[in-house]
Amino acid sequence: MPEFTGREDPGPSSAGVIAAYNTGMTFEEFRISLNDPASAANLPPLLAAMWWDALADWNRAHELAQDVGSADGAWVHAYLHRKEGDAGNASYWYGQAGKPDSRLPLDAEWEEIVRALLASGAPSPK
Repeated sequence: MPEFTGREDPGPSSAGVIAAYNTGMTFEEFRISLNDPASAANLPPLLAAMWWDALADWNRAHELAQDVGSADGAWVHAYLHRKEGDAGNASYWYGQAGKPDSRLPLDAEWEEIVRALLASGAPSPK
């Protein structure tokens, strides 16, 4: 599937793709979904990565994030390496995302990323 960042005109053949990535969830609903093990299956890859990260499954989160070749994917990837304690790798990925290295507490950055992905309406697919 071609990468869709939400900035291009997807054309008529991709109309269903956009709806598939628009979760319609609020941040509060996303947090509540952390209590339902089946929720991750219905999320786009980057939101699923953040979902798994919140449940302390860094490896699963990283596997999802590293497969998304977009600025948002790089941002999630950067956050995960920062959380891991690999500042050099995190800095590289923040650069790929076009963002400065985060100085926020990890939980605040997690919330910032999740809110941004939910607001985008079309998080990048794999």
